Amino acid sequence: MKVVVIGGTGLIGSKVVARLGEHGHEAVAAAPNTGVNTLTGEGLAEVLKGASVVVDVSNSPSFEDDAVMEFFRTSTANLLKAETEAGVRHHVALSVVGTERLQESGYLRAKQAQEDLIKDSGIPYSIVHATQFFEFMKGIADSATDGDTVRLAPVKIQPIVSDEVAAVVARTAVGTPVGGVVEVAGPEAFQLDELIRKVLAAENDPRTVVTDPQARYWGAALQETTLLPGQGAHIAETRYADWLARQ
Repeated sequence: MKVVVIGGTGLIGSKVVARLGEHGHEAVAAAPNTGVNTLTGEGLAEVLKGASVVVDVSNSPSFEDDAVMEFFRTSTANLLKAETEAGVRHHVALSVVGTERLQESGYLRAKQAQEDLIKDSGIPYSIVHATQFFEFMKGIADSATDGDTVRLAPVKIQPIVSDEVAAVVARTAVGTPVGGVVEVAGPEAFQLDELIRKVLAAENDPRTVVTDPQARYWGAALQETTLLPGQGAHIAETRYADWLARQ
């Protein structure tokens, strides 16, 4: 089948395109650098001709509250309209475990708005909720840094390698629409502050991690299990230490 991957040249998108291609599907990477822009609608009608499935793994270039909301609302609305006109039969989107619990975060409010548009579109859909990627652990540290100090709450996190997120997204894309959420997480739960200490130590990063129960995560307050998946989540196999050893 023809599967169009929006954000198909990025970290997850490129892996999804490769996996679908390995299984004999026509996987098309769609992004501004391939002439497809979901914010303006440029190239959408052309790329969706003959497509059975659209996978949206795109991300906002800005994480500022208003900009990220504008990105996900506009791009998702444009994409869903074009899919309806093209007769697309399955819309798959990648989102975040705990989105509905993290609504103090501007970024995750925007992801919730994206999910709501998908659910109301009338197009059969599947939403994949992933925990944070191993590759973005340093980004968490950067977001919580003030000077030489990183303030993080002592809560649980169950990160996952991006390859296994891509595998679940690709498998979901060629399956029957679930009309709901599929969760995917790594095999181990860590304490967030302790994990980031390990990450920074492995990179000889001199910043100091301070345990602060009031510290926010992308603007949101956290409870012990806010970032963890629920029962029935797909649990990936790659352990963080094994991934790190390969870097």
